Amino acid sequence: MGELGKLHQLIIPFFGHNITINLEVVVMTWIVFVLLIVLGLFTTRKKAILPRPLQALGELIVSLLYGLTEDALGREQAQKYAPLVCALFLFLLTSNWLGIIPHLEEPTKDLNTTLGLGLMGFVIAHYAGIKSKGFKAYAKEYFQPIFFMMPLNLIGELAKIVSISFRLFGNIMGGSIIILVVSYLTYNIVLPPFLYAFFGLFVGTIQAFVFTMLTVVYISVQVK
Repeated sequence: MGELGKLHQLIIPFFGHNITINLEVVVMTWIVFVLLIVLGLFTTRKKAILPRPLQALGELIVSLLYGLTEDALGREQAQKYAPLVCALFLFLLTSNWLGIIPHLEEPTKDLNTTLGLGLMGFVIAHYAGIKSKGFKAYAKEYFQPIFFMMPLNLIGELAKIVSISFRLFGNIMGGSIIILVVSYLTYNIVLPPFLYAFFGLFVGTIQAFVFTMLTVVYISVQVK
């Protein structure tokens, strides 16, 4: 069970400080990028009115996510943010499923990945809010319902980053720990295949969808 805490790191000195890069997460993230690019190429290749199975699956995912985004943000805003929502969901879904493949790990098992995605959603949501309402109206909301509530409102917004990031990280990391422990206890022959299917496919899909929809909700709250 020694690999549970084992990390392959690249440490770069920078003006008296060390920048630590988790090489495994970087490699796994690029594998996800490559898989998504290849999937996109095959999905859009030889498009037809009567779609092939892969094209039909791609159209189904895009239309479903576009519809959910339009319901939350409206038609005009959906045209801007639906591509981001689709890309985010597909990245998270592929990342969460990656651990099913032997010798590969989920990038979302690292807090830096989920926290980075949470920060991205936070910045996009507040940028959308400022652009939609104007800075004055946007800033005024932090002083509602009474002016001295501003610190609590600000903490509440920052807490969204922690909530959305740690939820995804905790579920994926927790699933990996359970699978690892059970694998050692049962010598990899009894429960691990079922656990991989449950945590990788089912929980991974649910968590990717939840993270994506929470990001949409955060954007919706800011623009309305």
